[in-house]
Amino acid sequence: MAASRAISSEAEAREALARAEPLHAPVLLNEVVAALEPSRGGTYLDGTFGAGGYARAMLDAGVDRVIGVDRDPEAVARGLEWASLYGGRLEIVSGRFGELDELAHSVGAVRLQGVVLDIGVSSMQIDEAERGFSFQKDGPLDMRMERSGPSAADIVNRADERPLADILFHYGEERASRRIAKAVLAARADAPIRTTGRLAEVIAAVMPRQRPGQPHPATRSFQALRIAVNDELGELIHALSAAERALSPGGVLAVVTFHSLEDRIVKRFFQLRSGGGPRPSRHAPEAASETPAFELLFRKAVAPSVEEIEGNARARSAKLRAARRTGAPAGAVDPTRLGAPRLALEGAERSIRGMA
Repeated sequence: MAASRAISSEAEAREALARAEPLHAPVLLNEVVAALEPSRGGTYLDGTFGAGGYARAMLDAGVDRVIGVDRDPEAVARGLEWASLYGGRLEIVSGRFGELDELAHSVGAVRLQGVVLDIGVSSMQIDEAERGFSFQKDGPLDMRMERSGPSAADIVNRADERPLADILFHYGEERASRRIAKAVLAARADAPIRTTGRLAEVIAAVMPRQRPGQPHPATRSFQALRIAVNDELGELIHALSAAERALSPGGVLAVVTFHSLEDRIVKRFFQLRSGGGPRPSRHAPEAASETPAFELLFRKAVAPSVEEIEGNARARSAKLRAARRTGAPAGAVDPTRLGAPRLALEGAERSIRGMA
C-alpha cells in the first residue's frame, strides 16, 4: 500500500537526506548500478529501500522513476522526509518485496525495467538497540522489521525445544542448535528472556570460549531468529518470482545476498529460470515455459572489492547475482528445487510450533 508523501520545505528535505545518508552504506553499489543500466530510463523498483542508497543512485544515473519498497515503517517514514527532492520521480511504498509486482501495479507501474533486492537486515536496524536485532547493544529481544507479529522474544520464550533447535539449525546453520535450545528452555524456566544481552549470555555460557578474530558464539542463533521472525527466506522466494512477473523484456533483476542460505536460493532460481539448471521432470511447474525467462549477466557471483570491504566490514560476505529478463512468459518455480531449508517452505508461522 502506498504511503502518503511527507510535506516539507526543500531545506528540511535536504537536512533529512543528510541525516539518512550515513545510516546505511549500500553494498556493491557501483556494480549494482552497472548491472541495472539505469541510463535506459523507465521505471525501476528498489525492493529493500532502507536509507535509499540504491534508489538515489538510480535516480541520479537517469532513471525516470523509482518505486522504493520497504516493510519497515521507520525506513518508509525517513524516506518520505526527503523524497520530494526528486520531484515526483521517487515513490515510496510500504510493503513486503515478496509482493513487489502487486505493489508496483498499485502505483501504476505495469512493467519494470529493473529490480534490485538487498537481502537481510540493514545497518540502521542493527545499530538501533531498541530494534533488538543485535547483541552488540543490549535492547529488547524484538527483531520485527514490520513492528508487528510474533517477536524473537515470543519464539525464545514460547517455542518447544525441538522447533527452536530446528530454527537455529536450519536458519543459522548452528551445529550446537540442540545444546543451545536446551539451555534456552532451562534459562527461561527461571525468568523470561526479554533482552538481546540476556539471550547472548545464555548462548555463550554453553558454547566454547570465543577466540580472537572469531564471531561471537550467538551470531548464528541471532541470524536464525531474525530470519524466522521475518520469514526472510520465504519472502525471498516469493520476491524472485514476483520480479519475473513484473519485469519487462530486457529488464534486469539484481540481488545482493549476505549468507549462503540466501545466495543458494538466488543462484538456483537463476539457474532454473535461465535454462541452466537440472532438466525438470514432466510434472515440474517449470516445464510450462520452455524458453528461458532470464539470461545471466555473469556466470559467477560478484564480490566486493578489497577497498570496499576495508571501508565497510559488513560488505565482506556480500554477493551480487543479476540476470536480464527475456520475452518468455513468466513461469513458476517449484520452491523445493531452490535449496531452501524445509522451514522456509513451510512458512515462519508453522515452523514456530509449540507456541501458545
